[in-house]
Amino acid sequence: MKPALVRRSLLVSVLLVLGIQLWPKASVRSRYTSSAAVFDARGKLLRLTLADDDRYRLWIPLDQISPEIVEAFLLKEDRWFYWHPGVNPLALARGGWQTYIAGGKRQGGSTITMQLARMMDRRNTRTATGKLCQAGRAVAIELMYSKREILEAYLNLVPYGNNIEGVGAASLIYFGKTTHTLALQEALTLAVIPQSPAQRASGRDSTLPRVRLFEAWLQRHPEAAPLQGLMRLPLNMRNTTDLPFLAPHAVDALLGREVLAGRREIRATIDLNLQRTLERQVRSYVERSRRMGIENASAMLVDYRTMDVKAVVGSADFFNAAISGQVNGTLARRSPGSTLKPFVYALAMDQGLIHPLTVVKDAPVSFGPFSPENFDGSFVGPITARDALIRSRNVPAVALSAQLSTPSLYEFLKSAGVRRLAPEQRYGLALALGSADVTMEELATMYSILGNRGVWRPLRKRVTDSPREGVRLLSEESSYMTLDMLHGNPRPEGIILGAEGRLKVAWKTGTSWGFRDAWSAGVFGPYVLVVWIGNFNGQGNPAFVGVQAAAPLFFQIIDAIAAGHRDLGDSAFQPPSNLVRVEVCAASGNLPNADCPLRTTTWFIPGKSPIRISDVHRAVPIDRRTGRLACPPYDARLVESVVFEYWPSDLMRLFAQAGMPRRSPPTGQCTIATDRGFPPGITAPVRNVSYLMRQSQPEQSHVPLAAAADADVANLYWFANDSFIGAVKPNVALSWNSPKPGRYLLRVVDDHGRADSREVTIAAAP
Repeated sequence: MKPALVRRSLLVSVLLVLGIQLWPKASVRSRYTSSAAVFDARGKLLRLTLADDDRYRLWIPLDQISPEIVEAFLLKEDRWFYWHPGVNPLALARGGWQTYIAGGKRQGGSTITMQLARMMDRRNTRTATGKLCQAGRAVAIELMYSKREILEAYLNLVPYGNNIEGVGAASLIYFGKTTHTLALQEALTLAVIPQSPAQRASGRDSTLPRVRLFEAWLQRHPEAAPLQGLMRLPLNMRNTTDLPFLAPHAVDALLGREVLAGRREIRATIDLNLQRTLERQVRSYVERSRRMGIENASAMLVDYRTMDVKAVVGSADFFNAAISGQVNGTLARRSPGSTLKPFVYALAMDQGLIHPLTVVKDAPVSFGPFSPENFDGSFVGPITARDALIRSRNVPAVALSAQLSTPSLYEFLKSAGVRRLAPEQRYGLALALGSADVTMEELATMYSILGNRGVWRPLRKRVTDSPREGVRLLSEESSYMTLDMLHGNPRPEGIILGAEGRLKVAWKTGTSWGFRDAWSAGVFGPYVLVVWIGNFNGQGNPAFVGVQAAAPLFFQIIDAIAAGHRDLGDSAFQPPSNLVRVEVCAASGNLPNADCPLRTTTWFIPGKSPIRISDVHRAVPIDRRTGRLACPPYDARLVESVVFEYWPSDLMRLFAQAGMPRRSPPTGQCTIATDRGFPPGITAPVRNVSYLMRQSQPEQSHVPLAAAADADVANLYWFANDSFIGAVKPNVALSWNSPKPGRYLLRVVDDHGRADSREVTIAAAP
């Protein structure tokens, strides 16, 4: 043959091979579906799913497969893999001679590529024709794919008996490990099982083949000689019935999202030890509490430092259809009850409305048509913000929420990631009492804001997710003060905390309308824990009260976690450097005047927390002879200075109703300083309400007028657009009869000149 013709033939051959390799083609991997494997944060298998064809096949890239496994397979199956074109003629000749001519033990001569061809085509290769087709197919595969692609496909499709394929799935099923964590004994076992999966998968019949492979291994790795005795020991191998099914709700949620994204190996942030602790505590608590009608519960544990979800219990029993156990309660939208109140107080402190010992009013009040009531149906009068939050008083929380500017509670919830909120007008001020539904995930995220000193970050469910930059929603100071207030919440009676009770816990309960949901949420150590008690069908139960139903489980879980940790830390409870403690009058929460008899200290944000001098205690001159107010000029020998508490009239009435009457200040024919005391406050008519007057019955049309006044007030005077209506005693309603339709500015003035005003609209009714 002429040299030029030879060169042209070689060139055409090279171009043909390059063309075949460069021609667009589907990868081998794209022809097969894969299982999904979910691991916990420490690499423990939580679940291995079936592929779409009902096989356990976990496709792993070649560079993620243990080098020992790769070398073991090459040593066992095809030592010349990187040198032959898909067929090894010498191996085929040797196998054919031994099998068909010499009449010895059947011996194959298939290369790894030929075995891959058989697995891909499902062809019978025991006949001569089948073997020739297999060889031709192997050459074609070599032309189409690189050696690395071929080796990767082979290792992911090699049979391991029953419906198990590939080293990734086999490693997890037989040894409960990923390929990178296998011991050499286990890696060699995986290399010998495919020759006889039915006999060797149990581990008993794989010992001798493994020993023979190890002898060949020693020729390349003499340093492995000390393992020779170990290779002769049988392995205790698992099977598919031993596969774990752990953290089912968390895994289901991850699989639904990650598999759609094409991810097949998922490393969850779940900590299996903490997960088992929560599951065990929830299960035991529900079993003990069935007599109370408690059949179901959910719980979530989050490490607020990283926002990793460490444990998720979506229901008390995943496999119990009677309670819809497969429903994930951590994703269900439920009324949070009073668990939102801490954020009302945090926002109020940030906006300079209160500090922890500011005295707020727990008294009947109306906000337009909305008149909030407390859970116990009573009112306690003046109460510190700290105690109002701890005792979960509804009226102060609603009143504070009404005073918030920007952000409002609604705006805060939106910024904190609460989704599917209705327009703000739909909730009104009842939002502070839990009128908007939230998920447990959203509630845990919000409580993590307190642990993270006011910074919001989303939950992290996969270890591979990069932490997202946070957004500041609260100040460091208000976040800490809120936690400090919640830390004062006494634990339910009979609950003894682990670690000798030294662990700080800031917590809050919540109960939804109709007793449908009982909540307990809080911060301890590096964690946020949220617990829910209820029924997925929304059925109420009078036992579903946060402090009675959810709090015991909440502290039971904390106790179990604390028992396994010597020191969980309390970094969230370290005060920021900008906070200071100031002295205030214990009765009013304001800076003490000279007459304040009892003082205490509270946290204070310089330049933000409210500053005013207390005016509750006033020293007045009393005539020793009459016990009445002494009027100047008077004989100092007959007068003594006595300190009295001057509370508004409505609070004085509440004190009396609560069985804690206060001594009334003295009265007399003279008055004392008029620049002190509380101005009157209109309680009726309510704001933002129009009154309808029946023109056909004007004599029956009237508007009640009422106001609270300082204790030193004897009379209140009412005016409508500067027209005098009448005078009454404090806490006595005045009837404004037959007002004409229109807009009026109502004013009430006490006998010290202090006043309050309110606009009211009178409309005509038929």
